[in-house]
Amino acid sequence: MELKNMTDKSLLFFDVEWGTKEDVIRNLVDALDQNGYLDSKEEYFQAVMEREKISPTGFEKGLAIPHGKSTAVKKAAFAVARLKNKLNVWESIDPNNEVELVFLLAIPGAEAGSTHLSLLSELSTRLMNESYYQRLMNAKNADQFLDAIDQVEEKKAHSDEYTKTVLAITACAAGIAHTYMAAEALEKAGREMGIRVITEKQGANGLEDQHTKALIAEADAVIFATDISPRGMERFNGKPYVQTKVAEPLKSAGDMINRALNNPDGVVQASGEDGDSGTDSGEKKGLWAEMSQAILTGISYMIPVIVAAGLMIGIAKLGAMPFGLSGEIHDPKYIEHSNELLVILHHLDKFGGLIFKFMYPIFGAFVAYSLAGRPGLVSGLIGGAFAAGLHYTFWGIEDGIPSGFFGALILGLVAGYVSRFLNEKIKLHKNLQAMKPMLIIPAISVLTIFFLNFYFVDPVFGALNVAIRNYIESAQGSGTLFLSAVIAAATAFDLGGPINKAAGAIAIGLAADQIFPLTARVLAIVIPPIGLGLATIMDKYVVGRRVFDDNLRITGNTSLLLGFIAISEGAIPFMLRNPLITIPLNIIGAIIGVITAVALGAVQWYPLPAVWGWPLVENFWAYFAGLLAGALFIALSNIFIRFALIKRQEAAK
Repeated sequence: MELKNMTDKSLLFFDVEWGTKEDVIRNLVDALDQNGYLDSKEEYFQAVMEREKISPTGFEKGLAIPHGKSTAVKKAAFAVARLKNKLNVWESIDPNNEVELVFLLAIPGAEAGSTHLSLLSELSTRLMNESYYQRLMNAKNADQFLDAIDQVEEKKAHSDEYTKTVLAITACAAGIAHTYMAAEALEKAGREMGIRVITEKQGANGLEDQHTKALIAEADAVIFATDISPRGMERFNGKPYVQTKVAEPLKSAGDMINRALNNPDGVVQASGEDGDSGTDSGEKKGLWAEMSQAILTGISYMIPVIVAAGLMIGIAKLGAMPFGLSGEIHDPKYIEHSNELLVILHHLDKFGGLIFKFMYPIFGAFVAYSLAGRPGLVSGLIGGAFAAGLHYTFWGIEDGIPSGFFGALILGLVAGYVSRFLNEKIKLHKNLQAMKPMLIIPAISVLTIFFLNFYFVDPVFGALNVAIRNYIESAQGSGTLFLSAVIAAATAFDLGGPINKAAGAIAIGLAADQIFPLTARVLAIVIPPIGLGLATIMDKYVVGRRVFDDNLRITGNTSLLLGFIAISEGAIPFMLRNPLITIPLNIIGAIIGVITAVALGAVQWYPLPAVWGWPLVENFWAYFAGLLAGALFIALSNIFIRFALIKRQEAAK
């Protein structure tokens, strides 16, 4: 790819002093517009800024690559700014990154999956070469810059001079820039060390440069530089390996290669045709690290389900708002309403609820898949279905209370470990091998999940839910603040789960009988998702660095949005990732917010949380003060606790 054909002298700026990230992007957008690349500079500018909210476009060593895909772009191009003043306020993977070289990519919407990925991967790969980067930084004018941008050094060809071969797999959450930058860093370090390093990229384009059987047979070691579970680990069974985050090779690629060859984490022992895990890590990788990666994989596949469900419900409620029906559009009476629009909105609302039912099955399936590969999918999916309460629906049990996210965690992990154990331990004649993944493993693992759920998960969490419900009912005669705190704690406990619903049923019943208002209930629904969403935005301003990874920052934006339309499930990924931190803080934050609002005189009798119910709140200023107090507590406490944990981990290295 010749990059100079995608830019122009008039799109290159050298030694400029633009004070903020927005100034840089705005000036580059103006240049693209003035040179005829845009139909609407405002529309494209908004596309770039929306992309900035999703995850950092700052990387390491002074580099930033913001980009936007929009129908306002006529032709793919990029503009460049070399800054005289370094910017340390540009969100970056490296918190110490001071941006001095910025590439702004403009991609037509129709080329989002082709030109966008090709240009971003090519550019990020080239910029990992130190001499290439310096040539761009040393260019004195546009002509020199254009000459340098396509001066790519030929990689040293693989030859018999290499005495060792190390294979690598790189994969980041987004599957674009860091996937390629990590690959380039490892290959470059290998060339300098005289070691053949070949990488397979598992990114947004799928599997690129996939390792062949012959190459794997030659390999002396394997490096897994991934933020999610790599695909096809079983191909490397028996090979020594090192596993790390995708950004690590950018800092210490040479050390990683040495570790893989001389002091590996263990030997790969993956299971299943598509096993995603199963490394024998000895003392190098503990059970908790393995479970954490499995949970992260489950969350990454679950997030789109949450977003899709929230969008459907949000569209339904927004559409019903002009009719004053946002709080009751779910009522079955709208199935056959004379207004066809209300019929559609009713079904959209129900459709969103249906999608939410698949949240835990998807999570459980991919937790198990991360641990056991394809053999774990079925039992993990069934475990998630139990956690979502689908068995009660199909068995006709109307008063069954599902186990929710705790059940999904337990059943998904057990499904994965049981499936992996069976796959490793069951040995059959080669003529009977097909029976193992198709019959034996599914049968035993699904039965295990059935009995575990039947005798442990449902009874334990069912009893817990009943106990909490009874406690809430017994608190009805207590003082206003105490009962408000109890309802708030139960509502915030599992974010739309069975305990939340139990609290809701009792709170709505009390309000319907004009015994006790719903203020505590409606506030406790929105405080946790808004607080966690704010935390992902505020962290860099409060402690000077990011304390949430890319996945959780994306989830934070979704959580904040869904919180304002009364959908608390957007915050569930935070709870699944680290329940011991998130759940107590959610409960305390909800209690603080609710008690503040109720003590100041906020009252709401109608079951309309968030923006739908704000016009119905008495003393809205008190309601808002409580919302702000609770959300800020959750945001700040999460930031400080996570920051302290990061500092402790860094000090231990």
